[in-house]
Order: sequence, then structure tokens, then C-alpha cells
Amino acid sequence: MAITLVNPDGLPKIDVYRQVSIASGSKQIFIAGQVAWDAEGNTVGEGDLTAQVEQCYLNIGTALAGVGGSFDDVAKLTVYVVDWTPDKMPALLEGISRAAAKLGVTPTPPATLLGVAALDVPDHLVEIEATAILD
Repeated sequence: MAITLVNPDGLPKIDVYRQVSIASGSKQIFIAGQVAWDAEGNTVGEGDLTAQVEQCYLNIGTALAGVGGSFDDVAKLTVYVVDWTPDKMPALLEGISRAAAKLGVTPTPPATLLGVAALDVPDHLVEIEATAILD
């Protein structure tokens, strides 16, 4: 495996992600921000943050599989949420949990969460981009 995820001593232990990823592979994969579109370009979960987060993660899983990878290869995620407030965290985590169950993974790479005013189309509530490393 090209990625090792760790929580170094001296940093808080966060349940939903690790603080550091160590990449030892040689091929970098940059996945464009994924929104809640299905394979035909239809928005999934209009108005439902949980459903949209789930679809974003599933799309990342599809993109990774398409290049011979999986969530085990993800070094970093960046999550953009429209009008973010901390009370949206349970919906975000539920979407991640649903996708993880469907994908059979525990996606815990380092992540940055950013609140934004808007995304590409008004129906999209979240966009997630990923960087992965393959051997």
C-alpha cells in the first residue's frame, strides 16, 4: 500500500480522519471535485446533504477504481460545503458512513473542510476532491 495514515503523538486524535498521510508510491492521482451527480449527470439527493456526501464519496470510489486504486490510496481529501455550520456535521458524517458501508472501506485520510458560499450549480451542497498515491 502506498499510503500509511497516522495520528502522531502531540496532535489530537480525530475519529473521522487521520492527521497525516505518508505517501510512498510513485504515481500521483488528482481527482477533480466530485459533486452529487450520478453516471448520467443527474443530481442525487437534491436538498439532502447526507445523500449528496454519500454520492460524492461513491463517485470518488468510482474514479479511483477506474485508475486501479481505492480509498486505501487516498492521501488527502478537501471537502467544500455550501453555507457550512457545525450543526451540519452529523449529516456529513452520516453520508460518509453510508458510502463507506457501500464501498467496504473506512475512508479516514487527512481532510480539510471548507465552508463556501456556492458551488457550480445551486442544487449542489457539497463537493469533494481527492489526492491519491499509487505504487
